[in-house]
Amino acid sequence: MKISIVCVGKIKEKFYRDALEEYGKRLSRYCRLEILEVADEKTPEGAGAAREEQIRRREGERILARLKEDAFVITLEIAGEKMDSPAFAGMLEQIGLSGRSHIQFVIGGSLGLHEEVSARADKRLSFSDMTFPHQLMRVILSEQIYRGYRILSGEPYHK
Repeated sequence: MKISIVCVGKIKEKFYRDALEEYGKRLSRYCRLEILEVADEKTPEGAGAAREEQIRRREGERILARLKEDAFVITLEIAGEKMDSPAFAGMLEQIGLSGRSHIQFVIGGSLGLHEEVSARADKRLSFSDMTFPHQLMRVILSEQIYRGYRILSGEPYHK
């Protein structure tokens, strides 16, 4: 299985990069993980709703350009479906059993996802009603993917 995390912006903090590198190593025995970054738009202080929509649209166009036609696309959205780790693992397994060999997770920028990106999703997933920094969300998602594969392999994991 190939898993891509399509996300907006670059990671600046070394501790996030280190964590992602560690989960990349751990996941290498289960899947091929890649992180695809698209450029973010600078949001001016006090930007109005129209400007924010324009920013989401531009970032959304960049995201859509990275999505593969044959991939199963999962967007991370506050309004998405919530599930526990075993259910998440089961979802990964079901996608594989359905004949799909590529999953693309999408993490939006600081203003969220454009509606066209959300409309492209095969599934919308929420990790919480809380908002997380999108850089931290990459680490959380990578950990959950790793946990999911450990569950599917019958290996121990922290509950």
